[in-house]
Amino acid sequence: MKTTLPSPTPWSPRFARNVLLKALGLFVACNLLYALVEPLPMLGRLSAYNHLSPWRMRLPYGDDPSQSYNLSLFQLEALFASHEIHTASKPADEFRVLVIGDSSIWGYLLEPDDTLAARLTAAGYRLPGGRRLRAYNLGYPVMSLTKDLLLLRRAMRYQPDLILWPLTLESMPLDKQLFPPLLQHNLEEARDLASDYRLDLPFDPSVKQTASMWEKSIIGQRRALADLLRLQLYGIAWSATGIDHAIPEDYIPRMQDLPADETFHEFQPPDLPASSLAFDVITAAHQAAGAVPILIVNEPVFISQGEHSDIRYNFYYPRWAYDDYRELLSARCQQSGWRCLDLWDAIDAEEFTNTAIHLTPRGVEQMAGLVLQEIAAMTAAPCAGQ
Repeated sequence: MKTTLPSPTPWSPRFARNVLLKALGLFVACNLLYALVEPLPMLGRLSAYNHLSPWRMRLPYGDDPSQSYNLSLFQLEALFASHEIHTASKPADEFRVLVIGDSSIWGYLLEPDDTLAARLTAAGYRLPGGRRLRAYNLGYPVMSLTKDLLLLRRAMRYQPDLILWPLTLESMPLDKQLFPPLLQHNLEEARDLASDYRLDLPFDPSVKQTASMWEKSIIGQRRALADLLRLQLYGIAWSATGIDHAIPEDYIPRMQDLPADETFHEFQPPDLPASSLAFDVITAAHQAAGAVPILIVNEPVFISQGEHSDIRYNFYYPRWAYDDYRELLSARCQQSGWRCLDLWDAIDAEEFTNTAIHLTPRGVEQMAGLVLQEIAAMTAAPCAGQ
């Protein structure tokens, strides 16, 4: 018997309209459901790292993804999910050090093995009880103490034994605290920090505090979703090449001849007001760390011998402002009982690269040795968490 197939539904304007309306309704429903569920943090925790590619040794950051196989994204869960600290468990014999800070700690113009965290780990230091020191690089470019605090609080879930925090004056002015894009894209978390630790941060009152349904939808978060996918794909290329930071053969070196300008931000000599610096963020970091000790390191800086070096130490700092800052930091460390190490002039001038804070591999090696001496002194005491 011959089977008769049903004839196809003839096309008509009404049929096309119904298809379009159903597709539009499904699209709106998916976006609405996505906005209500807010799955971006959960999606950020889904990672191909340690599966299709190994963990990264530093948080994802990159200006030119095509050369560095890396990119800057602002989803905190995704940042940590790609990093080597995001392992299943902490080894029993590990003394875990989290290193936070700016681009000098992340390792600008440095290979991953040449960063401060990598050099500390490579030293093979063991505590008197036998635990081996393992340092994790959680530095992230753009100077701001509040950006460091944001990452520190998120990183406390990884059970650190010590927080190492190299910082410098340029990270401390109040007008710098919310400047980093990482904070601008995580304003709700920044406001939580301000509320939880009573920080007086310079939020822009014209910026609304909560995201709209549109901003929470798939369309509103399409850039963030695309970045999550790109991060996984770049991981495969990075694992094949070993390149996560494109280091140019030539770069403009740090400024030797300086302007005859005594201004630091909006401040003029003779005094730098303590109230203009974010010391309360350092206090908040100690609260966030709880019983875990913090070692604050005043970062080494380039000291110029060029023109107008009698007025300024380097491009960032006039002498009067930096000298005031060092006095203020020392006094606050003594007053608050903070463990502080001042390495401001510990590294020779030729070991700085393109800025007054970025070091050569040899400079990092020298800094790591000085930091290890301080860690050894801390961990020899019973109160150091042994």
